[in-house]
Amino acid sequence: MNAVVTAQEMAAIDRHAMSQLKIPGALLMENAGRGVAEIAQRMLKLPAGKIVHIYCGPGNNGGDGYVVARHLLNHAAIVSTFILTTPDKIAGEALMNLKILHNMGHKPHFGTLPNVHEHPDLVIDAMLGTGVKGALRGLYAKAVEKINDQKAPVLAIDIPTGVNADTGEIDGPAIKASVTATMALPKRGLLFSPGREHVGELHIVDICMPLSVLKDEHPRVFYVDEDFIHNLLPVRSPASFKNKVGMIQVIAGSKGYTGAAALASQAVLRTGAGLCYLTIPQSLNAIMENHSAEVITQPLDDQMMGCLLSTNFDALEKCMQNRDAVVLGPGIGQAEGTIELVHRFLSSINLPLVLDADALNACVGHDTVLRRYRGDLIITPHPGELARLTGRSTLEIVTNPVDIARQYAKEWQCTLVLKGGPTVTALADGRVYINPTGNAGMATAGAGDVLSGMIAALIGQGINAEGAAIAAVYLHGLAGDLAAAQNSIGLIAGDILRKIPKALLKLEEHY
Repeated sequence: MNAVVTAQEMAAIDRHAMSQLKIPGALLMENAGRGVAEIAQRMLKLPAGKIVHIYCGPGNNGGDGYVVARHLLNHAAIVSTFILTTPDKIAGEALMNLKILHNMGHKPHFGTLPNVHEHPDLVIDAMLGTGVKGALRGLYAKAVEKINDQKAPVLAIDIPTGVNADTGEIDGPAIKASVTATMALPKRGLLFSPGREHVGELHIVDICMPLSVLKDEHPRVFYVDEDFIHNLLPVRSPASFKNKVGMIQVIAGSKGYTGAAALASQAVLRTGAGLCYLTIPQSLNAIMENHSAEVITQPLDDQMMGCLLSTNFDALEKCMQNRDAVVLGPGIGQAEGTIELVHRFLSSINLPLVLDADALNACVGHDTVLRRYRGDLIITPHPGELARLTGRSTLEIVTNPVDIARQYAKEWQCTLVLKGGPTVTALADGRVYINPTGNAGMATAGAGDVLSGMIAALIGQGINAEGAAIAAVYLHGLAGDLAAAQNSIGLIAGDILRKIPKALLKLEEHY
């Protein structure tokens, strides 16, 4: 699992390596350029005789491009280097590598773009790297437009020029890469929209940065991988009993929203829990019993109102005995009595709790009830729900999901799963996990209800609340990807639900 960094954090890691460990900057640049050159060679298949255009800027990103040019020339590629600045703006290790190219007889082009009649086999973007913010102008903007108009594949060094390295924002023209080769660690902007749509296939180049440097910088944001999830998942004993592998309580449903209750409770069982109990308004019980034969329903008197009421609390509290985890919220509605019930629940129960959907809406203006919860709390808002809870704008949350999710996970002392593309899981201690699985088709009604059930099911099987949230998010996305492979248009939550066992099996088959 890789740490994920901002541009500033990566610069600090580089400085640490050079100042404390005395690793020459030229060595880091050489390792970077050689790694990118190896990727370029694979993209070209046979570099000899292939035409490569390399666009370089004035800084270290351009320096990496000069190293790539040298290695491709040594493999008999036909390389043209276009430097979008004047010679006096190039310094340090970049200048050193430019001089080496000059000594090899290679003559770059300064301040000009290729002829319109040239058709390269590969274009390499080594223009501006991670330190640039704001819209591109002048020759850089023209270069980006020219590159994007060509049919040749594009290899971006570190980050596609024009993409904000910290947020993924794009303010103007930006390179649309086929492949992005980023140095040492992934940058946040590579993983979030709209930047991630410009990345193409992401490769992490090993520049031989010592692990001690990364540990000394105390990374707090991580990009989840399959190995990490596999190590989190429980191994079930052949002698297991249903009441020993998760007894989960789901409190869900109201008139018009019985589907949410069905999806959440069935996801509990599909993710491996042994027993799922569903508390439902009594007037809806017959509907629910037709949804799933395996879910045990516990109807509570709703006075034929089609929703749970505050007067149900005593009966609900008795339902909590011997439960390993609880899901509260899918489709419960926002009736006044239901909101009161949610507040009483949060003030009185201390079981591991997944709080979702309308239960989160019940906390709007009352977020102190989240801080007061005595058990392990996992909340699963989408950006709109988190905006209502915090008073921030949805745009602000979507633009900076990592830091905002972290802030409120700390403030409310909970695990906060901020659903989106990608989903971010923030822990109360400040760690944040960015999920790699999932697809746009999962933006569909009921997908979040499935996720809530999955989290509770994993808690019931012995994973701690934090690990269960991270693992469930990964498996949920993987199930969505498996569903999208068969049905990318019109994917529904039930498709995700049905692919959960296949996602679990797929993870096991790799080991």
